[in-house]
Amino acid sequence: MRENVHLATMDIVWSQGIDALSVAAVAEKSGVHETTIYRRWGTPAGLVVDYVTSETHQAFPVPDNGNLHADLVELLGEIVEFVEQPLGRLVLQLSARRDQPGYEEVREQFRVDRFEAGMKVFEHAAQRGELRPGLDRNLALETLIGPLYVRLLLTDGEVGAELVPEVVDLVLPGMLA
Repeated sequence: MRENVHLATMDIVWSQGIDALSVAAVAEKSGVHETTIYRRWGTPAGLVVDYVTSETHQAFPVPDNGNLHADLVELLGEIVEFVEQPLGRLVLQLSARRDQPGYEEVREQFRVDRFEAGMKVFEHAAQRGELRPGLDRNLALETLIGPLYVRLLLTDGEVGAELVPEVVDLVLPGMLA
């Protein structure tokens, strides 16, 4: 049942857009009774959140190449790779939707997964003596990720493979011991 509902939900989202999603449309397309969908997922946002979290909540790989520069390039590269996929673009769209209640969970899960990996990268770097004392690791990670999201969400600029090392090269000196 859940798989049928997920398939119907995403078929509507991919073909018609997030605003076309309704419980009634998912019920019709999935063959699952509307009251069952309301009881389990509650709202169209609940349908999307369940699908997205089931597809994205996984251990985000933690690079450990032996130096902070290489680890950050790999970490940011993985983030770029994800957000360039349709599911990643959807997660970004949902994260930006402050007008729709229910999407906070997607935003929070996406943030937690990426920041958890980033904090582990910083922990490895600290153990190797690469980080300056007192570094605000959350701010450092936000500073590294920020340019990617500015381009993706605000300027529609290019987010190619060459951007990641440029961002790391720009930010890294302020983090080093």
